[in-house]
Amino acid sequence: MADHKKKTPDLDFTAKLFKAADKLRGSLEPSDYKHIALGLIFLKYISDAFDARYQELRCEKYADPEDPDEYLDHNVFWVPKEARWSYLQANAKSPEIGLLIDGAMTAIENIPANKSLKGVLPKNYARPTLNKTMLGELIDLFAKIGMHDKFDEAKDLLGRAYEYFLSQFAGAEGKRGGEFFTPRSVVRTLVEMLEPYKGRVYDPCCGSGGMFVQSKKFINEHGGDRRAIAIYGQEINYTTWRLAKMNLAIQGIDAIIHWNNEGSFHKDEFPDLRFDYILANPPFNTSDWGGERLVDDVRWKKYGIPPKGNANYAWLEHIIHHLAPRGTAGVVLANGSMSSQQSGEGEIRKALLEDDKIDCMVALPGQLFFSTQIPACLWILAKNKSANGHRERKGEVLFIDARKMGFMVDRVRRELSDVDIAKIASTYHRFRAKPEKGFDPYQDVPGFCKAATLEEIKANDYVLTPGRYVGTEEEEDDGVPFEEKFAALKEKLLGLFGENNKLQRKLNNFLSLKK
Repeated sequence: MADHKKKTPDLDFTAKLFKAADKLRGSLEPSDYKHIALGLIFLKYISDAFDARYQELRCEKYADPEDPDEYLDHNVFWVPKEARWSYLQANAKSPEIGLLIDGAMTAIENIPANKSLKGVLPKNYARPTLNKTMLGELIDLFAKIGMHDKFDEAKDLLGRAYEYFLSQFAGAEGKRGGEFFTPRSVVRTLVEMLEPYKGRVYDPCCGSGGMFVQSKKFINEHGGDRRAIAIYGQEINYTTWRLAKMNLAIQGIDAIIHWNNEGSFHKDEFPDLRFDYILANPPFNTSDWGGERLVDDVRWKKYGIPPKGNANYAWLEHIIHHLAPRGTAGVVLANGSMSSQQSGEGEIRKALLEDDKIDCMVALPGQLFFSTQIPACLWILAKNKSANGHRERKGEVLFIDARKMGFMVDRVRRELSDVDIAKIASTYHRFRAKPEKGFDPYQDVPGFCKAATLEEIKANDYVLTPGRYVGTEEEEDDGVPFEEKFAALKEKLLGLFGENNKLQRKLNNFLSLKK
């Protein structure tokens, strides 16, 4: 059996780093401490990037290391002297360290060349309730990140540290943490299925930016050009939007990410844009999304008005509305979305199916999410099923039942392994691929996947739960006759009953002595 918990050296380092940092937080709540730690990691990143570029400029004959334009051209933030990590580390033991950090954040934001960071960086390190000794120890601890010969390796490690810290804080915060972080294995599954190599990528509820980070990693791992994609996002929570902006900056990702407190339904920041790929993990079953104010919205004209008491189908229709003519989307929703008949949801689902917009449904295992124990599923949507070089799949939907997949990372949470993700993605890719010589063609696998026709789905009242279609897993015949299996099972049960009787007698004797 594969060792799912095996870590790379870098990941092992970030895990140890998080444990060390977590010991320093004292009585601070994870939700509060999160911004302190992540803000310092970000400060370390931009300072290291600046220092690396600074040293390059010193070696160039006609370059000026103190000219901000020399950094802007290389996508590096200008860092003034009072904000550089070396200065802060030299003053880490000072009782004024909180003021110095706040001053550093403000100085960085005030540089005209750093306008994308305006209003993003945390600036509450000087508050009286924050232990200044802890701050100094954090600075010394984070100084260890990036101790590599090559800056590219150091930068990658800082990015890994930021991402790992995000996931650990999400776990520590529980339900609240899930509002800003989608588990990495779920995001990777969507990205591997959709394969966003080039074009516009959009997330209408982008949280801390995990969908974009994994899209970039996918492109890098598959030898693509990350400059070939343009990233767009929107987030309703201002604090989460700030986390996303820092996360994307530390990963070296250029993105247009908007914040507004009205959200994507009521203030669509990209009303006229259409996207090649949309990846989203909207809040599950939101009941107070303000649907009563959007009854006549253009997004509902084709498939029906979503119910006012649940935003699931509003998200689906918003996303389909924003798909380019050849676009595909992956959406994480609660399992109830696959079968609900309340308030017109069944009719909308029927309309989506008959218009051939649903390409694949994946039932996920439980316990994947930090924020909820509600079972979840993946909706894979396609604006045109014959586009992008794939075969014509008109009137077909692939169902994948992945509920038995994954492994427990602790007592309460499960993750999908690399093997699991590859199996789900490759099954979908084979389903949509044109037949090719030497290519492993798609085949239904009882208990796991089934390509169903619209007629079959109609016979099931347009319910999209994979379990209804994939059937049960075929059991291997081990050659042992039924009579022998039954006799062995009977003997085992008799033994268990005997042990139970012995334990009961011992318990009765003990209780009689106590009297």
